[in-house]
Amino acid sequence: MQRFHLALLFLLLAPAVFGQTQQEKLEQRKAQILKEIRINEELLKDVRSKEKSVTSQIVMQNNKIQLKEQLINTTERQTKLLNDDIYRNQLQINKLRKELEDLKEDYADMIVKSYKSRSEQSRAMFLLSSENFLQAYKRAQYMKQYASYRKTQGEEISVKTEKLSERIKEISVQKDAKQKLLEENERERLALVEEKKDQEKLFNAIKKDKKNITAQIKKKQAETKAIDRQIDKLLREAIAAANKKAAAANAKANPRTTAAATKATATSAKIVLTPEGKIIADNFRASKGQLPWPVERGVVTLKYGDQAHPVHRSLVVHNSGVEITTDEGATARAVFNGEVTSVIVLSPVNKAVMIQHGDFFTVYQNLSHVYVNKGDKVSLKQTIGKIRTNGDTGKTVIKFTISQNTTYTNPAAWLAGM
Repeated sequence: MQRFHLALLFLLLAPAVFGQTQQEKLEQRKAQILKEIRINEELLKDVRSKEKSVTSQIVMQNNKIQLKEQLINTTERQTKLLNDDIYRNQLQINKLRKELEDLKEDYADMIVKSYKSRSEQSRAMFLLSSENFLQAYKRAQYMKQYASYRKTQGEEISVKTEKLSERIKEISVQKDAKQKLLEENERERLALVEEKKDQEKLFNAIKKDKKNITAQIKKKQAETKAIDRQIDKLLREAIAAANKKAAAANAKANPRTTAAATKATATSAKIVLTPEGKIIADNFRASKGQLPWPVERGVVTLKYGDQAHPVHRSLVVHNSGVEITTDEGATARAVFNGEVTSVIVLSPVNKAVMIQHGDFFTVYQNLSHVYVNKGDKVSLKQTIGKIRTNGDTGKTVIKFTISQNTTYTNPAAWLAGM
Protein backbone atom coordinates (compact mmCIF):
# COMPACT_ATOMS: atom_id res chain seq x y z
CA MET A 1 0.00 0.00 0.00
CA GLN A 2 2.85 2.35 0.87
CA ARG A 3 4.45 1.67 -2.53
CA PHE A 4 1.14 2.39 -4.24
CA HIS A 5 0.90 5.77 -2.47
CA LEU A 6 4.47 6.65 -3.43
CA ALA A 7 3.82 5.72 -7.07
CA LEU A 8 0.63 7.80 -7.09
CA LEU A 9 2.49 10.78 -5.59
CA PHE A 10 5.20 10.46 -8.28
CA LEU A 11 2.60 10.43 -11.06
CA LEU A 12 0.99 13.57 -9.66
CA LEU A 13 4.27 15.46 -9.23
CA ALA A 14 6.06 14.29 -12.40
CA PRO A 15 4.32 16.68 -14.88
CA ALA A 16 5.09 19.72 -12.70
CA VAL A 17 8.75 18.73 -12.21
CA PHE A 18 9.15 17.98 -15.94
CA GLY A 19 7.52 21.31 -16.83
CA GLN A 20 9.87 23.17 -14.49
CA THR A 21 12.93 21.43 -15.99
CA GLN A 22 11.74 22.27 -19.52
CA GLN A 23 11.15 25.90 -18.53
CA GLU A 24 14.70 26.15 -17.16
CA LYS A 25 16.15 24.67 -20.38
CA LEU A 26 14.07 27.02 -22.54
CA GLU A 27 15.12 30.00 -20.39
CA GLN A 28 18.80 29.02 -20.86
CA ARG A 29 18.27 28.62 -24.62
CA LYS A 30 16.53 32.02 -24.79
CA ALA A 31 19.44 33.65 -22.94
CA GLN A 32 21.85 32.06 -25.46
CA ILE A 33 19.79 33.31 -28.42
CA LEU A 34 19.60 36.82 -26.96
CA LYS A 35 23.38 36.79 -26.47
CA GLU A 36 23.88 35.74 -30.12
CA ILE A 37 21.48 38.46 -31.28
CA ARG A 38 23.44 41.12 -29.34
CA ILE A 39 26.75 39.90 -30.80
CA ASN A 40 25.22 39.78 -34.28
CA GLU A 41 23.89 43.35 -33.95
CA GLU A 42 27.29 44.65 -32.82
CA LEU A 43 29.10 42.87 -35.67
CA LEU A 44 26.47 43.98 -38.20
CA LYS A 45 26.87 47.59 -37.09
CA ASP A 46 30.65 47.27 -37.41
CA VAL A 47 30.39 45.69 -40.89
CA ARG A 48 27.98 48.39 -42.10
CA SER A 49 30.43 51.10 -41.08
CA LYS A 50 33.36 49.45 -42.89
CA GLU A 51 32.07 47.52 -45.91
CA LYS A 52 30.96 48.94 -49.25
CA SER A 53 29.32 45.70 -50.47
CA VAL A 54 25.97 44.85 -48.92
CA THR A 55 26.31 41.07 -49.47
CA SER A 56 27.87 40.48 -46.06
CA GLN A 57 25.27 42.72 -44.46
CA ILE A 58 22.56 40.52 -45.99
CA VAL A 59 24.23 37.38 -44.63
CA MET A 60 24.36 38.81 -41.12
CA GLN A 61 20.87 40.27 -41.42
CA ASN A 62 19.65 36.80 -42.43
CA ASN A 63 21.36 35.37 -39.38
CA LYS A 64 19.70 37.97 -37.15
CA ILE A 65 16.25 37.20 -38.62
CA GLN A 66 16.77 33.47 -38.00
CA LEU A 67 17.80 34.16 -34.40
CA LYS A 68 14.72 36.35 -33.91
CA GLU A 69 12.51 33.55 -35.26
CA GLN A 70 14.19 31.06 -32.89
CA LEU A 71 13.60 33.47 -30.00
CA ILE A 72 9.89 33.79 -30.87
CA ASN A 73 9.60 30.00 -31.16
CA THR A 74 11.33 29.49 -27.78
CA THR A 75 9.04 32.05 -26.11
CA GLU A 76 5.98 30.32 -27.60
CA ARG A 77 7.14 27.01 -26.13
CA GLN A 78 7.61 28.70 -22.75
CA THR A 79 4.08 30.10 -22.98
CA LYS A 80 2.69 26.64 -23.77
CA LEU A 81 4.46 25.14 -20.74
CA LEU A 82 3.06 27.93 -18.56
CA ASN A 83 -0.42 27.26 -19.92
CA ASP A 84 -0.02 23.60 -18.92
CA ASP A 85 1.17 24.61 -15.44
CA ILE A 86 -1.71 27.08 -15.04
CA TYR A 87 -4.21 24.40 -16.10
CA ARG A 88 -2.80 21.87 -13.61
CA ASN A 89 -2.80 24.46 -10.83
CA GLN A 90 -6.38 25.47 -11.63
CA LEU A 91 -7.45 21.81 -11.35
CA GLN A 92 -5.65 21.63 -8.01
CA ILE A 93 -7.37 24.82 -6.83
CA ASN A 94 -10.79 23.46 -7.82
CA LYS A 95 -10.04 20.20 -5.99
CA LEU A 96 -8.82 22.03 -2.86
CA ARG A 97 -11.86 24.31 -2.85
CA LYS A 98 -14.22 21.31 -3.03
CA GLU A 99 -12.32 19.49 -0.27
CA LEU A 100 -12.33 22.66 1.85
CA GLU A 101 -16.05 23.16 1.30
CA ASP A 102 -16.79 19.54 2.36
CA LEU A 103 -14.53 19.87 5.39
CA LYS A 104 -16.16 23.11 6.51
CA GLU A 105 -19.65 21.64 6.06
CA ASP A 106 -18.70 18.54 8.05
CA TYR A 107 -17.03 20.68 10.71
CA ALA A 108 -20.12 22.92 10.98
CA ASP A 109 -22.32 19.84 11.59
CA MET A 110 -19.97 18.71 14.32
CA ILE A 111 -20.03 22.13 15.98
CA VAL A 112 -23.85 22.16 15.97
CA LYS A 113 -24.01 18.66 17.51
CA SER A 114 -21.35 19.61 20.02
CA TYR A 115 -23.27 22.76 20.93
CA LYS A 116 -26.45 20.77 21.59
CA SER A 117 -24.58 18.43 23.91
CA ARG A 118 -22.19 21.00 25.30
CA SER A 119 -23.02 20.83 29.03
CA GLU A 120 -20.86 18.81 31.39
CA GLN A 121 -24.11 17.46 32.91
CA SER A 122 -25.27 15.91 29.62
CA ARG A 123 -21.84 14.36 29.10
CA ALA A 124 -21.90 12.97 32.63
CA MET A 125 -25.42 11.63 32.11
CA PHE A 126 -24.27 10.00 28.87
CA LEU A 127 -21.61 8.13 30.87
CA LEU A 128 -23.80 7.40 33.96
CA SER A 129 -26.62 6.01 31.86
CA SER A 130 -24.33 3.19 30.75
CA GLU A 131 -25.60 -0.29 31.57
CA ASN A 132 -22.18 -1.54 32.67
CA PHE A 133 -18.55 -0.49 33.11
CA LEU A 134 -17.48 -1.70 29.65
CA GLN A 135 -20.14 0.42 27.97
CA ALA A 136 -19.15 3.43 30.09
CA TYR A 137 -15.51 2.90 29.08
CA LYS A 138 -16.45 2.69 25.41
CA ARG A 139 -18.54 5.87 25.69
CA ALA A 140 -15.65 7.69 27.36
CA GLN A 141 -13.33 6.57 24.57
CA TYR A 142 -15.86 7.69 21.95
CA MET A 143 -16.08 11.18 23.55
CA LYS A 144 -12.28 11.38 23.60
CA GLN A 145 -12.01 10.32 19.94
CA TYR A 146 -14.77 12.72 18.95
CA ALA A 147 -12.89 15.62 20.56
CA SER A 148 -9.67 14.53 18.85
CA TYR A 149 -11.50 14.25 15.48
CA ARG A 150 -12.82 17.81 15.89
CA LYS A 151 -9.29 19.06 16.51
CA THR A 152 -7.95 17.11 13.48
CA GLN A 153 -10.71 18.49 11.27
CA GLY A 154 -9.91 22.03 12.38
CA GLU A 155 -6.20 21.54 11.64
CA GLU A 156 -6.97 20.00 8.22
CA ILE A 157 -9.15 22.98 7.33
CA SER A 158 -6.26 25.27 8.28
CA VAL A 159 -3.77 23.27 6.14
CA LYS A 160 -6.14 23.12 3.14
CA THR A 161 -6.79 26.86 3.41
CA GLU A 162 -3.04 27.55 3.40
CA LYS A 163 -2.47 25.24 0.41
CA LEU A 164 -5.30 26.90 -1.47
CA SER A 165 -3.82 30.32 -0.76
CA GLU A 166 -0.38 29.16 -2.00
CA ARG A 167 -1.88 27.72 -5.22
CA ILE A 168 -3.79 30.93 -5.88
CA LYS A 169 -0.60 32.97 -5.42
CA GLU A 170 1.32 30.56 -7.68
CA ILE A 171 -1.26 30.73 -10.45
CA SER A 172 -1.27 34.53 -10.17
CA VAL A 173 2.52 34.61 -10.64
CA GLN A 174 2.24 32.21 -13.60
CA LYS A 175 -0.44 34.33 -15.25
CA ASP A 176 1.76 37.43 -14.86
CA ALA A 177 4.70 35.52 -16.37
CA LYS A 178 2.50 34.35 -19.25
CA GLN A 179 1.33 37.92 -19.94
CA LYS A 180 4.95 39.10 -19.89
CA LEU A 181 5.92 36.38 -22.40
CA LEU A 182 3.01 37.28 -24.68
CA GLU A 183 3.98 40.97 -24.62
CA GLU A 184 7.64 40.04 -25.21
CA ASN A 185 6.65 37.87 -28.16
CA GLU A 186 4.54 40.62 -29.67
CA ARG A 187 7.48 43.06 -29.44
CA GLU A 188 9.76 40.50 -31.11
CA ARG A 189 7.22 39.91 -33.90
CA LEU A 190 7.00 43.66 -34.60
CA ALA A 191 10.82 43.88 -34.54
CA LEU A 192 11.00 40.92 -36.94
CA VAL A 193 8.69 42.72 -39.38
CA GLU A 194 11.08 45.72 -39.35
CA GLU A 195 14.11 43.43 -39.79
CA LYS A 196 12.50 41.89 -42.87
CA LYS A 197 11.76 45.37 -44.28
CA ASP A 198 15.44 46.28 -43.86
CA GLN A 199 16.35 42.99 -45.51
CA GLU A 200 14.11 43.80 -48.47
CA LYS A 201 15.88 47.16 -48.91
CA LEU A 202 19.26 45.40 -48.95
CA PHE A 203 17.99 42.90 -51.52
CA ASN A 204 16.74 45.71 -53.75
CA ALA A 205 20.08 47.50 -53.46
CA ILE A 206 22.02 44.48 -54.67
CA LYS A 207 19.59 42.81 -57.10
CA LYS A 208 21.03 44.49 -60.20
CA ASP A 209 24.58 43.39 -59.42
CA LYS A 210 24.03 39.64 -60.02
CA LYS A 211 26.69 39.29 -62.73
CA ASN A 212 29.41 40.77 -60.54
CA ILE A 213 28.29 38.71 -57.52
CA THR A 214 28.30 35.49 -59.56
CA ALA A 215 31.87 36.19 -60.66
CA GLN A 216 32.90 36.88 -57.04
CA ILE A 217 31.27 33.67 -55.81
CA LYS A 218 32.94 31.58 -58.51
CA LYS A 219 36.30 33.12 -57.70
CA LYS A 220 35.90 32.52 -53.98
CA GLN A 221 34.69 28.95 -54.53
CA ALA A 222 37.71 28.23 -56.74
CA GLU A 223 40.03 29.59 -54.02
CA THR A 224 38.17 27.56 -51.37
CA LYS A 225 38.46 24.34 -53.38
CA ALA A 226 42.19 24.93 -53.89
CA ILE A 227 42.63 25.42 -50.13
CA ASP A 228 40.51 22.31 -49.39
CA ARG A 229 42.74 20.26 -51.75
CA GLN A 230 45.84 21.57 -50.01
CA ILE A 231 44.44 20.70 -46.58
CA ASP A 232 43.30 17.25 -47.80
CA LYS A 233 46.86 16.58 -48.97
CA LEU A 234 48.21 17.60 -45.55
CA LEU A 235 45.61 15.40 -43.82
CA ARG A 236 46.74 12.39 -45.84
CA GLU A 237 50.39 13.20 -45.07
CA ALA A 238 49.58 13.46 -41.33
CA ILE A 239 47.79 10.09 -41.45
CA ALA A 240 50.68 8.48 -43.29
CA ALA A 241 53.24 9.91 -40.84
CA ALA A 242 51.22 8.73 -37.81
CA ASN A 243 50.81 5.23 -39.28
CA LYS A 244 54.47 4.97 -40.23
CA LYS A 245 55.43 5.89 -36.69
CA ALA A 246 52.91 3.39 -35.25
CA ALA A 247 54.15 0.65 -37.60
CA ALA A 248 57.78 1.20 -36.59
CA ALA A 249 56.88 1.17 -32.88
CA ASN A 250 54.83 -2.01 -33.35
CA ALA A 251 57.62 -3.76 -35.27
CA LYS A 252 60.10 -2.85 -32.56
CA ALA A 253 57.80 -4.06 -29.77
CA ASN A 254 56.80 -7.22 -31.67
CA PRO A 255 59.73 -8.53 -33.75
CA ARG A 256 57.59 -11.37 -35.13
CA THR A 257 55.27 -8.87 -36.88
CA THR A 258 55.31 -9.64 -40.63
CA ALA A 259 56.55 -7.13 -43.18
CA ALA A 260 53.14 -7.25 -44.87
CA ALA A 261 51.34 -6.27 -41.61
CA THR A 262 53.82 -3.45 -41.03
CA LYS A 263 53.32 -2.17 -44.57
CA ALA A 264 49.50 -2.39 -44.24
CA THR A 265 49.63 -0.23 -41.14
CA ALA A 266 51.97 2.31 -42.71
CA THR A 267 49.94 2.69 -45.92
CA SER A 268 46.41 2.70 -44.43
CA ALA A 269 44.13 5.60 -45.51
CA LYS A 270 42.96 5.86 -41.92
CA ILE A 271 44.96 6.35 -38.76
CA VAL A 272 45.70 3.05 -37.04
CA LEU A 273 45.19 4.20 -33.48
CA THR A 274 47.62 3.41 -30.70
CA PRO A 275 46.06 2.72 -27.25
CA GLU A 276 46.80 6.33 -26.28
CA GLY A 277 45.40 7.65 -29.58
CA LYS A 278 42.22 5.60 -29.09
CA ILE A 279 41.65 7.18 -25.67
CA ILE A 280 42.05 10.67 -27.15
CA ALA A 281 39.71 9.85 -30.07
CA ASP A 282 37.09 8.36 -27.70
CA ASN A 283 37.25 11.42 -25.44
CA PHE A 284 36.88 13.72 -28.44
CA ARG A 285 33.89 11.71 -29.70
CA ALA A 286 32.33 11.77 -26.22
CA SER A 287 32.51 15.59 -26.26
CA LYS A 288 30.27 15.85 -29.34
CA GLY A 289 27.83 18.72 -28.90
CA GLN A 290 29.83 20.12 -25.97
CA LEU A 291 33.03 21.46 -27.57
CA PRO A 292 33.70 25.21 -27.09
CA TRP A 293 33.66 27.50 -30.12
CA PRO A 294 37.05 28.23 -31.76
CA VAL A 295 36.45 31.91 -30.84
CA GLU A 296 35.30 33.45 -27.57
CA ARG A 297 32.36 35.17 -29.26
CA GLY A 298 30.95 35.37 -32.76
CA VAL A 299 28.12 34.40 -35.10
CA VAL A 300 27.99 31.78 -37.86
CA THR A 301 27.82 33.59 -41.19
CA LEU A 302 28.30 30.58 -43.47
CA LYS A 303 27.10 27.11 -42.49
CA TYR A 304 28.45 23.68 -43.42
CA GLY A 305 27.70 21.96 -46.74
CA ASP A 306 25.99 23.03 -49.97
CA GLN A 307 23.62 25.96 -49.56
CA ALA A 308 21.95 28.67 -51.62
CA HIS A 309 23.58 32.10 -51.81
CA PRO A 310 21.84 34.53 -49.38
CA VAL A 311 20.86 36.90 -52.22
CA HIS A 312 20.73 34.86 -55.44
CA ARG A 313 19.12 31.57 -54.38
CA SER A 314 19.93 29.83 -57.66
CA LEU A 315 23.67 30.05 -56.89
CA VAL A 316 25.01 27.18 -54.73
CA VAL A 317 27.84 27.78 -52.26
CA HIS A 318 29.87 24.87 -50.82
CA ASN A 319 31.56 24.99 -47.42
CA SER A 320 33.61 22.18 -45.83
CA GLY A 321 33.28 23.75 -42.37
CA VAL A 322 31.67 26.79 -40.78
CA GLU A 323 32.65 30.45 -41.07
CA ILE A 324 32.30 32.49 -37.90
CA THR A 325 32.42 36.28 -37.93
CA THR A 326 33.95 37.75 -34.79
CA ASP A 327 35.48 40.99 -33.43
CA GLU A 328 38.52 42.65 -34.93
CA GLY A 329 41.63 41.53 -33.03
CA ALA A 330 39.99 38.27 -31.90
CA THR A 331 42.08 35.13 -31.41
CA ALA A 332 41.47 31.49 -32.33
CA ARG A 333 41.53 28.82 -29.64
CA ALA A 334 41.80 25.02 -29.65
CA VAL A 335 38.47 23.28 -29.12
CA PHE A 336 40.12 20.18 -27.55
CA ASN A 337 43.46 18.84 -26.32
CA GLY A 338 45.66 17.64 -29.16
CA GLU A 339 48.90 17.91 -31.12
CA VAL A 340 49.70 20.43 -33.86
CA THR A 341 50.42 18.42 -37.02
CA SER A 342 50.74 21.35 -39.46
CA VAL A 343 51.09 25.13 -39.58
CA ILE A 344 49.97 25.96 -43.13
CA VAL A 345 50.69 29.11 -45.14
CA LEU A 346 47.70 29.23 -47.51
CA SER A 347 48.62 32.67 -48.84
CA PRO A 348 50.83 35.57 -47.71
CA VAL A 349 47.96 36.78 -45.50
CA ASN A 350 46.18 33.53 -44.65
CA LYS A 351 47.64 30.89 -42.34
CA ALA A 352 46.00 27.80 -40.86
CA VAL A 353 46.66 25.43 -37.96
CA MET A 354 45.83 21.70 -38.05
CA ILE A 355 45.45 19.87 -34.73
CA GLN A 356 45.16 16.09 -34.34
CA HIS A 357 42.90 14.46 -31.70
CA GLY A 358 43.36 10.69 -32.17
CA ASP A 359 41.89 10.07 -35.63
CA PHE A 360 40.04 13.42 -35.61
CA PHE A 361 41.47 16.68 -36.99
CA THR A 362 40.42 20.30 -36.44
CA VAL A 363 41.62 23.06 -38.79
CA TYR A 364 41.58 26.80 -38.04
CA GLN A 365 41.88 28.97 -41.18
CA ASN A 366 42.31 32.68 -41.90
CA LEU A 367 44.89 33.46 -39.23
CA SER A 368 47.20 36.44 -39.62
CA HIS A 369 49.55 35.28 -36.85
CA VAL A 370 50.16 31.79 -35.45
CA TYR A 371 51.35 31.21 -31.87
CA VAL A 372 52.08 27.45 -32.05
CA ASN A 373 54.48 25.20 -33.96
CA LYS A 374 54.27 21.76 -35.52
CA GLY A 375 54.62 19.08 -32.81
CA ASP A 376 53.33 21.32 -30.00
CA LYS A 377 50.85 19.81 -27.54
CA VAL A 378 47.90 22.15 -27.07
CA SER A 379 45.25 22.21 -24.36
CA LEU A 380 41.53 23.01 -24.37
CA LYS A 381 40.86 26.72 -25.20
CA GLN A 382 44.58 27.45 -25.68
CA THR A 383 45.15 30.46 -27.96
CA ILE A 384 46.71 29.27 -31.22
CA GLY A 385 46.66 32.41 -33.40
CA LYS A 386 45.17 35.79 -34.28
CA ILE A 387 42.30 35.92 -36.79
CA ARG A 388 42.87 38.08 -39.87
CA THR A 389 40.65 41.11 -40.55
CA ASN A 390 39.98 41.56 -44.27
CA GLY A 391 41.21 44.98 -45.38
CA ASP A 392 38.58 45.29 -48.12
CA THR A 393 35.51 44.13 -46.22
CA GLY A 394 36.48 44.97 -42.64
CA LYS A 395 35.27 41.50 -41.59
CA THR A 396 37.10 39.22 -39.14
CA VAL A 397 36.18 35.65 -40.08
CA ILE A 398 37.58 32.27 -39.04
CA LYS A 399 36.87 29.11 -41.03
CA PHE A 400 36.74 26.03 -38.83
CA THR A 401 36.58 22.39 -39.96
CA ILE A 402 36.35 19.00 -38.23
CA SER A 403 37.20 15.72 -39.97
CA GLN A 404 37.63 12.12 -38.96
CA ASN A 405 40.67 11.10 -41.00
CA THR A 406 39.80 12.75 -44.38
CA THR A 407 36.00 12.69 -43.96
CA TYR A 408 34.59 16.12 -43.09
CA THR A 409 31.73 16.44 -40.62
CA ASN A 410 29.39 19.30 -39.69
CA PRO A 411 30.94 21.34 -36.86
CA ALA A 412 27.43 22.42 -35.78
CA ALA A 413 26.90 18.91 -34.41
CA TRP A 414 30.06 19.17 -32.29
CA LEU A 415 30.15 22.76 -30.97
CA ALA A 416 28.03 23.65 -27.94
CA GLY A 417 25.00 25.86 -28.62
CA MET A 418 25.45 25.94 -32.42
